[in-house]
Amino acid sequence: MENFTLVRPEHLNHHGYLFGGVLLKWVDEFAWMAASRDYPGSTFVTVGMDKVAFRHRVVNGAILRFQILPLERGRTSLTYAVDVHAAPPGSVDEERVFSTRVTFVRIDGEGEKIPLPPAKEGL
Repeated sequence: MENFTLVRPEHLNHHGYLFGGVLLKWVDEFAWMAASRDYPGSTFVTVGMDKVAFRHRVVNGAILRFQILPLERGRTSLTYAVDVHAAPPGSVDEERVFSTRVTFVRIDGEGEKIPLPPAKEGL
């Protein structure tokens, strides 16, 4: 799955660059969307995010491209690889600014882990 967003002034830190916490929120949210589309009707919660390393600063007006791909499937959990690329304002040339793996677990109404349903065809 791919998703895009525009970096706006409200996303910047006090130095004028993208605030890392905002990027992490988007990574978590977009990976959750991928899991929810891959397993409709399931409730997922985030249980972990691998290494968090910001490679390059991101400026106001940059367009971010999030590439989210399924990586691993366990009995109750899913892991997605997430790569984030940034194109500065007015450019289509991208550079990778962030990558991680996000793991979700499927839960029931009481918050207990439950097995994953069969994957949609193609996963």
